[in-house]
Amino acid sequence: MYKHILSGFILLSLLAFTVEAAPKKVEVAPASGTSQLQLVKINSATVTELAALSGVGEAKAQAIVEYRKVHGNFKSIEQLNEVKGIGEKLIEKNRASLSL
Repeated sequence: MYKHILSGFILLSLLAFTVEAAPKKVEVAPASGTSQLQLVKINSATVTELAALSGVGEAKAQAIVEYRKVHGNFKSIEQLNEVKGIGEKLIEKNRASLSL
């Protein structure tokens, strides 16, 4: 019985040291001149904010805003497909930057 308790204690000690020795995630500030990933909320973003997305110019951004005015808020990011000039490839390219 004593050997089982001692073995358990040693195992827990090893696990504790392993977890403690694991590398920690370090936040690194972006270098000057680079931008951090900014989420663009498609239900409230301005034309300027939308135009900052990859492959979205001012005309497509304006089309998104107009669609939103006529049809109301987007219920999903995929609904952007319904906006003229916005396709699946454009959505996928920007998916990490989009939110409702």
